[in-house]
Amino acid sequence: MQRLLVLVRHGQSEWNLENLFTGLKDPDLTALGMEEARAAGRALKAKGFSFDRAYTSNLVRAQHTLTLILAELGQQDIPTIRDEALNERDYGDLSGLNKDEARAKWGDEQVRLWRRSYEVRPPGGESLKDTIARVLPYYCEEILPHLLRGERILVSAHGNSLRALLMVLDRLTPETILSAEIATGAALIYRLSADSTVESKQDLEPQAV
Repeated sequence: MQRLLVLVRHGQSEWNLENLFTGLKDPDLTALGMEEARAAGRALKAKGFSFDRAYTSNLVRAQHTLTLILAELGQQDIPTIRDEALNERDYGDLSGLNKDEARAKWGDEQVRLWRRSYEVRPPGGESLKDTIARVLPYYCEEILPHLLRGERILVSAHGNSLRALLMVLDRLTPETILSAEIATGAALIYRLSADSTVESKQDLEPQAV
């Protein structure tokens, strides 16, 4: 019973490069982002990983990352499920704005609250708490049952939707989750016990590209 769960944050997107709030907007990967995804696939392959099932969001940057990883693994044909529950946090009215310009308009402290607090929502958007409220039920109802049957699961998603999973996997609090960061192209490797708790965790750092 492997009960293997690997979480990968998508590679650099075009809007990551331009320092824009992205949220539910749908830019694709940059050339660097594509190579970060391929590098993650190569690193997983080098460690001997293979998967029974994959999950991703409805956004192209996560889907493209998953496609590139599976190509490196030679596993393009495994069942792949796309769901909006794994989408990035909705930044609402901030989406598409340059982060430095937003700070100039609303001030450093207000933008910091919108980005890093647990419960404060940006105008028209979601807080991290809101994001967790949709990601965790999906994980418990759709992903965890496959893990507990011993399947090997790969999830390609976003910084905030993955932080929601870290909340339960790493047993983080609303305070400690705020400092959790996942780099583009990084992979987190979990092995679960039969009671769904984490037996081991390994960080697979992004490879130099």
